[in-house]
Amino acid sequence: MRANSLLSTISLLNPIATVTPNPSLPRFLPSLFRTRKILSGRNKLLGRADNCRSPCVQQLTAVMGSSNHSEEFNRNLHAHIEPYSSGFLKVSEIHTLYWEQSGNPDGHPVVFLHGGPGAGTSPSNRRFFDPEFYRIILFDQRGAGRSTPHACLENNTTWDLVDDIEKLREHLDIPEWQVFGGSWGSTLALAYSQLHPDKVTGIILRGIFLLRKKELDWFYEGGAAAIFPDAWEPFRDFIPEDERDNFIVAYSKRLNSPDIGVQVQAAKIWTTWEMMTAHLIQNEENIKRGEDDNFSLAFARIENHYFLNKGFLPYDSYLLDNVDKIRHIKTVIVQGRYDVCCPMMSAWDLHKAWPEAELKVVPDAGHSANEMGIAAELVAANERFKSRY
Repeated sequence: MRANSLLSTISLLNPIATVTPNPSLPRFLPSLFRTRKILSGRNKLLGRADNCRSPCVQQLTAVMGSSNHSEEFNRNLHAHIEPYSSGFLKVSEIHTLYWEQSGNPDGHPVVFLHGGPGAGTSPSNRRFFDPEFYRIILFDQRGAGRSTPHACLENNTTWDLVDDIEKLREHLDIPEWQVFGGSWGSTLALAYSQLHPDKVTGIILRGIFLLRKKELDWFYEGGAAAIFPDAWEPFRDFIPEDERDNFIVAYSKRLNSPDIGVQVQAAKIWTTWEMMTAHLIQNEENIKRGEDDNFSLAFARIENHYFLNKGFLPYDSYLLDNVDKIRHIKTVIVQGRYDVCCPMMSAWDLHKAWPEAELKVVPDAGHSANEMGIAAELVAANERFKSRY
């Protein structure tokens, strides 16, 4: 097999690779791996490659690796690092937030805004940033992760979180910082930046979520079910037929039940529905998060609380209508073409309202930031921003 065919294969599997397309690729790939094997992800592909005697495929395996954990083996991400400082910040009479810093203490500050709302942060979130250049700040939003009280909905709104971001910035004595957020984190990043544009040096957004009615209806009223009917049915069937006219309302009753057992059961079903739709190819490790009582309770209760209240935004198109306040800020938008959780229509609407922002559409990705193509674009955007600072 010719060397350029091998490079074309690597390019298909790893979007960060730079190679010249090969005209023979469409004929060569099906006979070697089958198109479905490629679409079902690198893990299955490499499982077959391990048993293939072709020297070319052995080289491919050596280049791409054979880990079953896509997040751990994503070569686009930076190496694992540990925080150099962490703590808790009391932001109200009720809420205390967990925060941490990693990377370069004298580097350019960047704040990571996690999704959900209610998902909390994880150590892998640090890996989107060059630790030699960036001062990386992560924190768990109200009620999420290690913040307390766990899964608390009281005094928990978008504008409370915006105020918390400012309190954390001041607590860490940071004059201004880059803002990085995906999914719900993109919603919060837009809300924060529009209110405090003078504190923002740049914005990187992923999986755009503007919290409009049509977005909520798509995911919670049957739209996404057309693509994932097998995942939708357990979510739907948990609710009696006479309450299925509004699933967000119906789940709210159960997620706020005085019976903690009912809360947990509803939370696990709500969470599993989202985890099953978050990747282009379903990720079993991600789906298992729905089985975690502690994670699911915060994730589902806080998400549902925000969605029931339409994100606490004044009106449906609020974030789009206030783009002028941040139009001057260098921004990159990364969007998976086949994102089922936050369909591309929202990224496209934001792009049309804000053509100055750079839109990167990943053609072979869903919603998750840990999918290889999305991770590659996020890391590349952070690298481009370095030259500006």
